[in-house]
Amino acid sequence: MNVNLQAAGTAEDGAYVEFWQTGTSAKGEFSCSECGYGVIVSKELPLCPMCGGESWEQATWAPFARAAAASRA
Repeated sequence: MNVNLQAAGTAEDGAYVEFWQTGTSAKGEFSCSECGYGVIVSKELPLCPMCGGESWEQATWAPFARAAAASRA
């Protein structure tokens, strides 16, 4: 499949946000740009199983965020 990014928008803080299209070869953690559903992929981005959306945002990489949240709980 195509590895190119589909489109771009702006985040609330004014940062550049890249949107990835369903079917794009990808690896990592992504969130549906329509409903926020999260997926982890290693081959290609699917249709969103919750809303059928076709546009994804790559999640910000924070390697210790989950461990820190778990230790506070």
